Amino acid sequence: MQNFQKPTESELEILNILWQKGRATVREVNEVVNQTKETGYTTTLKIMQIMFDKGLVTKNTEGKQHIFEANVSEEATQKSLLNRFIDSTFQGNAMHLVMQALGNHHASNEELTELKKLIQQLEQDT
Repeated sequence: MQNFQKPTESELEILNILWQKGRATVREVNEVVNQTKETGYTTTLKIMQIMFDKGLVTKNTEGKQHIFEANVSEEATQKSLLNRFIDSTFQGNAMHLVMQALGNHHASNEELTELKKLIQQLEQDT
């Protein structure tokens, strides 16, 4: 993911829709966005055009419709955004992030089991 373009909040919302659907028209994306907030079709179209210019999505023309697909993977985007967040908020210290998250959230037994598995895996890898 060279030259990663950090998506805005609205762009990330659209990417989440495209990751879930695979591919969609502007109208389909706008319908999903409107389930949580009122957004005009032309606003969604403009955001998706900007996303195309940034390389975040691809666009194929089928008839009169433009079909959009995410051009960045969900995992790579999450990893990049998380790394930037850790660097800017926790001075690059991921442990501070984990401790803050665990301190502010009551972890379920399932979450703790998963965390223990992750720690064991990390210990084996080193």
